[in-house]
Amino acid sequence: MEHQVNSLWVQLNAWLPTVLSYTGQVVLALIVLLVGWKIINMVTHAMGRMMSASHIEPTLQGFLLSVAGLLMKALLLISVASMVGIATTSFVAVLGAAGLAVGMALQGSLANFAGGVLILLFRPFKVGDSIVAGGSAGTVESIEMFRTVLRDAKNEMIYVPNGTLSNNIVVNSSQSDRLQASVTVLIDYNDDIDKARALLLGAVENDVLVLKTPAPAVGFLPQPANIAVTLSFWCAPGDVTPLTGKYSETAIQILKREGYRLGTTARTAPAS
Repeated sequence: MEHQVNSLWVQLNAWLPTVLSYTGQVVLALIVLLVGWKIINMVTHAMGRMMSASHIEPTLQGFLLSVAGLLMKALLLISVASMVGIATTSFVAVLGAAGLAVGMALQGSLANFAGGVLILLFRPFKVGDSIVAGGSAGTVESIEMFRTVLRDAKNEMIYVPNGTLSNNIVVNSSQSDRLQASVTVLIDYNDDIDKARALLLGAVENDVLVLKTPAPAVGFLPQPANIAVTLSFWCAPGDVTPLTGKYSETAIQILKREGYRLGTTARTAPAS
């Protein structure tokens, strides 16, 4: 019995330096983990205040802070693991290979994600703006990380990938304080064009929604069978659609009442 106790004591004495050394490494690693975690939280909070002061979009703020926090915490965990003797080289290699595989599989989604970041960062448009982009037109309802949601004139929701928006021409009508609208009707070659000009200009003369500068104008374009008469005027962006509809009808009524022989009428989209 005494021999077994002595043998156990010898083994404990042999293990004790190793245990104490490893315990010290673990304690030091835990201290580094706790202090590093607190510092990372302080850094992310400071970054958040800086982004708010720079008026960066809240959606982009949350995303950037999350990514920065995750990256810093991942590096901290890898450093702590190496402090306690865990081999991290193979772990990092596996993570890199997994990231590459995921990136290859999600190329389209990553392109939309990158497009969302660019849109939120450079802000070519914001919620509430009227835009035309990627073959779609409407009012921006929301800007998400992978897509932008538009509401068109029919009250339909259009979901446009952000990759498409960031790599194509975007026409933003809401960033201008005024837009040009136009209405086109077709008259006969025998009709009086000077009178038509006077009638159409008189129709918008007293409308407070039609800007006086630049002044409204009427242009004529010969067609094979008739003449296209275009009334152009400037107004606030929100008045383009109602005024175009109003004066399309008014132009027809006035010219028909004066005996003009009208052809097929057409509305011209507002110019930005």
